[in-house]
Amino acid sequence: MDRLNEYRIMWVLIFFDLPTETTEEKKIAAKFRKEIMQDGFTMFQFSIYLRHCPSRENADVHINRTKSKLPSKGHIGILSITDKQFGMMEIFYGKKIQVNQTPYQQLELF
Repeated sequence: MDRLNEYRIMWVLIFFDLPTETTEEKKIAAKFRKEIMQDGFTMFQFSIYLRHCPSRENADVHINRTKSKLPSKGHIGILSITDKQFGMMEIFYGKKIQVNQTPYQQLELF
């Protein structure tokens, strides 16, 4: 099996809704965002971040790392999908469809 095929390559999406009513809650939410961005996640929408991973095993590393940083309050979801599934996503700006391009690149050193 080809090591880099569209069924082996994964995308990890993190969806979150964190409380931000107090100064302390805002700091906690900002810290979580900063930590996942330091782990290579990129903002897709305001509370949706994604990361390209070359394999399921690599995706699991980043999922576990994210789980270790979860705030004590709020709702957080983590979803893993294949590159093939990600490529079938339809993205719209208003009613106008956006051509699905992969704007994110993951540099991989061997």
